[in-house]
Amino acid sequence: MTATVAIGELPPLGELPDRMWAQVVRQDRFGDPATAFRPEEIEVPRPGPNEVLIAVMAAGINYNNVWAARGVPIDVIATRQRAGDPHPFHIGGSDASGIVYAVGDAVTGVRVGDEVVTHPGYWNPADPWVVAGHDPMLAPSAEIWGYNTNFGSFAQFCIAQQHQILPKAAHLSWAEAAAPTLVGTTAYRMLYGWPGNTLQPDSVVLVWGGSGGLGSQAIQLVKAAGARAVAVVSDGERGAYCKRLGAVGYIDRRQFTHWGIPAHWTDEVGQRDWLAGCRGFGKQVWDILGERVNPTIVFEHPGEATIPTSIFLCETGGMVVICAGTTGYSAMVDLRFHWVRQKRLQGSHGTNDEQARAYNQLVCDGVLDPCLGQTYQFAEIGTAHAEMGAGQDVFGNRVALVGAKDPDAGRR
Repeated sequence: MTATVAIGELPPLGELPDRMWAQVVRQDRFGDPATAFRPEEIEVPRPGPNEVLIAVMAAGINYNNVWAARGVPIDVIATRQRAGDPHPFHIGGSDASGIVYAVGDAVTGVRVGDEVVTHPGYWNPADPWVVAGHDPMLAPSAEIWGYNTNFGSFAQFCIAQQHQILPKAAHLSWAEAAAPTLVGTTAYRMLYGWPGNTLQPDSVVLVWGGSGGLGSQAIQLVKAAGARAVAVVSDGERGAYCKRLGAVGYIDRRQFTHWGIPAHWTDEVGQRDWLAGCRGFGKQVWDILGERVNPTIVFEHPGEATIPTSIFLCETGGMVVICAGTTGYSAMVDLRFHWVRQKRLQGSHGTNDEQARAYNQLVCDGVLDPCLGQTYQFAEIGTAHAEMGAGQDVFGNRVALVGAKDPDAGRR
């Protein structure tokens, strides 16, 4: 084999070059993702026991590697090095579509040549919590592949654990297949992973950021369950997009100004203004539904700007479920609207295998659209993250081509 192959090319099936191109983050470049990512030649990793090496055809872009490129809220390189990882760099990427090129010892059910996607749940199979049969995403060893771990999908080859491997939907291109799995499996866990507050046919779900990656998958999952999704967006065009995905209506958040941490409960004037904003927002939910019904599930990820409103609006006994804090982490809960009405504020992170397989089957069956919004070239991975970090939203998901030359390649 040659030392490397060019981006957009593949070596013969099963043959591995010595080195590969990767978009690499190093600590001395932390900051702006546009400059934190830089293409470098890196040695091709080899799969260990229970691991699979994938030739990456396309890689999904997610907000977690905006954080990795900035070095906040954690330095993922330093964190891994404290655990014994010798590599002084980060190769991120938590979504991949590609072709299996090698398998490690003890791998079963995955073969060289398989066309696959990956899910982002990652854990130590020998973790006593996992061995005992508990939810592995609650295990001490649980991590997000391509963020907490190295050798993710922003390279010509990536390493994943065999349990992460899922079949690629044959009707999707490589780019489409790489787009939705992290956000989709995250959304699936949020809506189905918390007994007592799981998605039901009579559920009303308020979906923040309805036109984005998470929101676009959540709306479709809600529709598929026979429930009703109300989307929150920043303009009418995005609202119309959400309705095409299956939302029963949308709220333009720009019509309201009560966002962020509200006035202290002893500030009568501030509290009055904040409550007026919440009630006006809630009335729009009622108007959309045509009845005075509150959301039984609030699908959250903005965090600091929106949690007070979400807790206020959530139905008695309902759940606010959150997987991120894209507007900040210092969220405030007014306990008067929480304990008396017995609402649940539930954190949710990643996916387990059962949830990932259930989600992926819906994709393979054509029930869910991957919502590919924008396609980038491999060289533009830093730019893609910079645009995402700056709030330059797209409808749906972003993807970068790696081994695929054409956004439409890969359909069967």
